[in-house]
Amino acid sequence: MSVPPRDGLEFSEGSRRRLAIVRGAGARLIAEDGRAYVDLGATHGAGNLGSCDPEVVRAIQAQAAELIFLGSGYESPVRRAFLAKLLGLLPPTFGRVFLSNSGTEAVEAAIKIARSATGRPRIVAAYRGFHGRTLGALSATWRKELRAPFEPLVPEFVHVPYNDPAALDAAVDARTALVLLEPVQGEGGVHVGTDEFLRSARAAADRVGALLAFDEVQTGLGRTGRMFAFEHAAVVPDLLALAKSLAGGVPIGATVTSPEIEQRFQGSHHSTFGGNPLACAAGLAALERTVRDDLPGRADRLGTAALERLRHLPPERVREVRGRGLMIGIELRERVAPVLEALEQRGFLALPAGATVLRLLPPLVIDEDDLSAGLEAIETVIGRG
Repeated sequence: MSVPPRDGLEFSEGSRRRLAIVRGAGARLIAEDGRAYVDLGATHGAGNLGSCDPEVVRAIQAQAAELIFLGSGYESPVRRAFLAKLLGLLPPTFGRVFLSNSGTEAVEAAIKIARSATGRPRIVAAYRGFHGRTLGALSATWRKELRAPFEPLVPEFVHVPYNDPAALDAAVDARTALVLLEPVQGEGGVHVGTDEFLRSARAAADRVGALLAFDEVQTGLGRTGRMFAFEHAAVVPDLLALAKSLAGGVPIGATVTSPEIEQRFQGSHHSTFGGNPLACAAGLAALERTVRDDLPGRADRLGTAALERLRHLPPERVREVRGRGLMIGIELRERVAPVLEALEQRGFLALPAGATVLRLLPPLVIDEDDLSAGLEAIETVIGRG
């Protein structure tokens, strides 16, 4: 039986888009009818390495022939190697990783760890923030249309304006367990956190003995021009949520914290498929490729040039162009849907971020000619200034 698709709800037998993609390589995606498209965001930030990265594919094939699944109660050499590689990229304060299957799960774990470790209930997050769709992560998310159908949500979540240090400081008190922020808000419109704001979050958490978590599900692994976006402001969080491109497109989530915070955690949290050998093998290969080829540096170089070019779009149609690295938002003075459709007709797939923002999340390995052609298509559709 076919289930008709509905906006915001995906069934296994439904399809929300008429375009069917059947294969991909790098930043090129091939549709069912054989037409080629350039990925400017179709992989939703999980495609930092593009589609079917050869090294990730080889790692998956080799691991699948040996061991696909293993319960977390047993040692796994590939899991051990993956964790060592990941922790080696992070500041030395980090030393413990909880592995799951998605960004939402990574955030859920961070919320539970913070409440248990501090013995406090309150979570402070930001307006326009997006942290996931399960009840805890959704309670931290601030989008009325996502929240309203499922209320009442988890209590003791409060929200403050993004990039407002005074409002954040006023909201953090002795009941606060966690300050949870995205260093760059992705779904909320690609708003870049100022150094002052992120540093004020660190200071506010320290002032009352709360924890600070950065949701880097979308910004992590080189997307913003650094391996992790928190490096721009030199602010180290207590908890870090990662997913999306962490394993080259294979589902994985990671919540990273310190041994001291782990020791304060009381209770239970577990994921059956978290840290499975297949995902860890893909993750190890993805991290090695990202580091060896300096993909954060490439994102910085290409993103800086792209932002400069896009800032010449006509102001009568564009309110603002903002972003960091290869994470770019173009806020229009009109709805974005017709622009996305026009780009698709020209062979380029991008994303919205709300009703009026065109969001670009191309693979960090995108061919420079493909990126330039994509920018030219945007200039053609929106107009040149």
